[in-house]
Amino acid sequence: MSLHFKCSPLDLDEEQVLDYLHLLKSQRKTPSDSFFKHTVYGLRYAYRISGMKEMRVVLPSIERPHQLPVVLSRSEIKQLLKTPKLLKHRLVLAILYGCGLRCFELRNLQLKDLDFDRKMLHIRQGKGRKDRYVPLSQMQIRGLKKYIAADNPTIWCFNGYDRKGNPSQLSAMGVQWIVREARKHSGIQKEITTHSLRHSYATHLLEMGLDIISVKELLGHADIQTTLTYLHVAQLGRQKPFSPLDRLYKE
Repeated sequence: MSLHFKCSPLDLDEEQVLDYLHLLKSQRKTPSDSFFKHTVYGLRYAYRISGMKEMRVVLPSIERPHQLPVVLSRSEIKQLLKTPKLLKHRLVLAILYGCGLRCFELRNLQLKDLDFDRKMLHIRQGKGRKDRYVPLSQMQIRGLKKYIAADNPTIWCFNGYDRKGNPSQLSAMGVQWIVREARKHSGIQKEITTHSLRHSYATHLLEMGLDIISVKELLGHADIQTTLTYLHVAQLGRQKPFSPLDRLYKE
């Protein structure tokens, strides 16, 4: 911004700042959402420490691409879950999918959050600092009991290791590696991330008959509009969509 205007950003008025941001937005190589946010937040901080509290730059609206989530089929989920050789890795995948967890929610899981008697998982301080409960399947419970007896974790449900080789909380890169390796060795061609398993969880629940409000609560969404996205990918209705080619040659 300083190079563009050849002066300090503190010498610019609000209209010049917004012109610059809109100029970036209109360029072919559009910067990321975070670029705009950091630019605006940086300006606000600069104004504040310079005693220019009256300056308040508003973040310009950014059009987000309307992309539908990648969803795995039920057979692909089965294939993915059985691919890892280590039980711990299979359980990481099974919890991400079977409980619809975000990556950081899985990393923050502690042994005290597992309620095998009630078959529930307590997710503490999820997105928006909200707690919620989600059901555990009997299959997950059997696997977790076997894993806990063998690996003997003390605090975190899934341990990782720090640079010195000491047990620590499983890192985000560790979770991503488990998903990436499982996808690579499973033969599945879809681009799969940790969030793809959460997307598949929501979509499959809808297809299995669970109502949208219950799915919203299980996912921990603050806004129902976020959950409604899955209605575009779930195969719902009295008759599932089909290709005309499926019936063209049956007549």
